[in-house]
Amino acid sequence: MNFRYIQVLWLMIWAPVAVWAGTPAEISLFNGHDLSGWKSSRDGGPAHWKVENGYLEVVPGQGDIETAQRFGDFELKAEVWIPYLPDRHGQDRGNSGFYLQSLYEVQILDCWDNETYANGIIGALYKTIAPRVNAGLPPETWQTYDVVFRHPRLRDGRVVERGVIDVTLNGVPVIEHGEFDRPTGAASRKPMVELGPLRLQDHGCTVRFRNLILRPLD
Repeated sequence: MNFRYIQVLWLMIWAPVAVWAGTPAEISLFNGHDLSGWKSSRDGGPAHWKVENGYLEVVPGQGDIETAQRFGDFELKAEVWIPYLPDRHGQDRGNSGFYLQSLYEVQILDCWDNETYANGIIGALYKTIAPRVNAGLPPETWQTYDVVFRHPRLRDGRVVERGVIDVTLNGVPVIEHGEFDRPTGAASRKPMVELGPLRLQDHGCTVRFRNLILRPLD
């Protein structure tokens, strides 16, 4: 076997390993054109939300959707547009959410001139960690989420190390190193996992999403 052949063989086998052994690449979860990579959380079938002009939109009544891929620890960047629903109040106004690993909800809600409980406002880890400030913008404005998520560590199904979350909303840190040890809200009775999908909530409001970027931290 000559030296040149050995070089080529090394590049074919080990170079990809060397690349992926570094910082994990970002993953675009939504291509802006269709719902490839997403499925219905209800039955695992095709996702039936609206896709238009580079965003995806909740179709009320179709149920939650989730990624086909599953993740452990990650960073998530996303943009969200909340409709203006002046006839609704509290948790009924522009409600949706990011369910990390399909278990832990980061709240989406129109909190502009709309009062609700502190750990249920926009940017909260729902009913678990209240944001330190309300950093929400007016409805019908694109808003940015930056989330760093480390899931609880398990041993024999029991939590041995609490999860940690950071949430930055519209450039404002609203949760810093918040700790949690159980699923939130509607997911409270689900078993915790090491890997799970990102789920987007259908709460009956036509919330829009775009630029969904995830970077695994495992």
